[in-house]
Amino acid sequence: MSDDEFQKAAKLVRPSVRPDMVTKEKPRDAAKRAAELQNHSDTDSGSDEFFVEPGIIPDKWSYEWKMWTVLGAEDPAHQVALARKGWEIVPASRHPEMMPLGYTGGMILRKGMVLMERPLVITEEARAIENRRARLQVRAKEEQLSATKPGEFERSNKGNEMTKIKKGYEAMPIPE
Repeated sequence: MSDDEFQKAAKLVRPSVRPDMVTKEKPRDAAKRAAELQNHSDTDSGSDEFFVEPGIIPDKWSYEWKMWTVLGAEDPAHQVALARKGWEIVPASRHPEMMPLGYTGGMILRKGMVLMERPLVITEEARAIENRRARLQVRAKEEQLSATKPGEFERSNKGNEMTKIKKGYEAMPIPE
């Protein structure tokens, strides 16, 4: 039996364990792929992995990352609370660029967080309510600091207030 006949017979008996070393597909354009990676890379270690490009959010809608799992466990009560507040899952099919190639899941997940949406009007109303509550809490504490109960000394010194509350905004130092 010749060498060629032996190799043909061997291929009929069992398939090759090793794949062919020669690839049959066209070589990829390295420069094009490098440009894609440079446009989407987060080589900056301080980049926000939860950043959502504002241009991809549909008009009159708001996107926010919400908790989906904690230590791998889902919290159904929290998910129900989110739904009652109008939050719905953003389908991964709408933004496939936010997920790995070949991803077949229905939602956009990152580190236990899911990308959710609701109408912008509802989000603005919720923020206004939160701001109002925060202001009321501050106002209540200010009144508590300056108020006196019957039988207590007044909180003034010859007409000057004893409690001074300063309100302002200033930059906080960032530790290195």
